[in-house]
Amino acid sequence: MLILLPVIAFTSALIMNDTAMLVFIPLVALTSELSGIDKAKAVTLSAIAANAGSALTPIGNPQNVILWQTYGISFGAFIRAMLPFVLLWLLLLLTFALSVGNRKLEVGEIPAVPLKKGALLSAFLLIIADVLLAETGRALWTFPLTFFVVLLFSREALVAFDWVLVLTFALIFVDFGEISSIVASLGLSFPHTGVSLLLASSLLSQIISNVPATVLIIGAKPEWLPLAVGVNAGGTGFIIGSLANLIAVRIAGVRIRDFHRISVPYFLAALLLSTLLLAGIEG
Repeated sequence: MLILLPVIAFTSALIMNDTAMLVFIPLVALTSELSGIDKAKAVTLSAIAANAGSALTPIGNPQNVILWQTYGISFGAFIRAMLPFVLLWLLLLLTFALSVGNRKLEVGEIPAVPLKKGALLSAFLLIIADVLLAETGRALWTFPLTFFVVLLFSREALVAFDWVLVLTFALIFVDFGEISSIVASLGLSFPHTGVSLLLASSLLSQIISNVPATVLIIGAKPEWLPLAVGVNAGGTGFIIGSLANLIAVRIAGVRIRDFHRISVPYFLAALLLSTLLLAGIEG
């Protein structure tokens, strides 16, 4: 876990937290079962790693993409601002990981895995191209470009993809969008700066998920950093806080109460430490 969690976190910053869960959760679930450690704990920590690591970059998760495009923050400036918080969250995560246990997994010969160099290279170049398009105000071109390249170099991915999961996400976002509209119609106002904004956005994320919370609060154009810290920290609490959590639980077959047994204490600790860090930075 001490190896897997940083890898998941770093990968999430590049390919988005939801995608990282699709890639890593089957491995985490299988490894935990073979080694005899608590699968629910391992899966929960992996979901937290994805949410925490994805906070580092503008392309790490949907809420960061929204903030990046809305505020026009440069790619480098976003990373520099979020780095202290992400490092704090990952250190806290590794502390939690020590409770998993110390077991060694005995494995035999590992079968060879074929590497599709064309697909790998095209995916790497696509990330760079999509970021450049988004940075220069041509974000709408990223979908047709990506679809065409995948169709050309890795069309089997389109067939093997879990489209039921995609439709589930779409319906969930529709529901969350309706909830956001209802909340907005009530005329509620949110803090615009500092620790108050961080706390409000992170707690709202526990109710309507962090992406709808971002959309709801961002209309008033508050300070972007407290909002970014709040909604990203908010993804690590209740399962509804982030879609990455739902993916992890669905794939691994983990019970929600077992997930919350780890995620909620982590969220409370992360929220406290993030509040202190933000107060120190702004002070």
